[in-house]
Amino acid sequence: MIVDKIKNAHLYNNISRQIARALKILGSKGISSAAEGKHEVEGRKLFYIVQKYSTKPGNEGQMEAHKKYIDIQYVLDGQESIFVENISTCKLASAYSEKNDAAMYKVPKKFSEIYMSKGVFCILFPQDGHLPCRTAGRRSKVHKIVFKVAI
Repeated sequence: MIVDKIKNAHLYNNISRQIARALKILGSKGISSAAEGKHEVEGRKLFYIVQKYSTKPGNEGQMEAHKKYIDIQYVLDGQESIFVENISTCKLASAYSEKNDAAMYKVPKKFSEIYMSKGVFCILFPQDGHLPCRTAGRRSKVHKIVFKVAI
């Protein structure tokens, strides 16, 4: 897991070409005007989803983890928390679904909480179970982009 501000995105360009490209797009001026929904950059290898929603209580939901994609989550506006824990310490709730590229896990008693606000991104790898969209302090409307980077 990596958490940083978009102004520091250049520090992560050597992880992979696709991650560098995604971070460059996230740092571009026009990204905030992208329409809600899915946008392909390199077909199934690199795409992003624009989302707008209200945060949810922390005691709802389950963590997810992916096998085929790395998530890059970036907040354009609003604030939220993302709960994160290594899946090796989580109890499986639903087996991996090839269709959804996700296995679901019960939220463990102990986990890390990432505070996401405007201009902050996080990179979540396959071992990072995560539960995004959680209320951080007070309920918030969030405008977010989630990049999917094929592994």
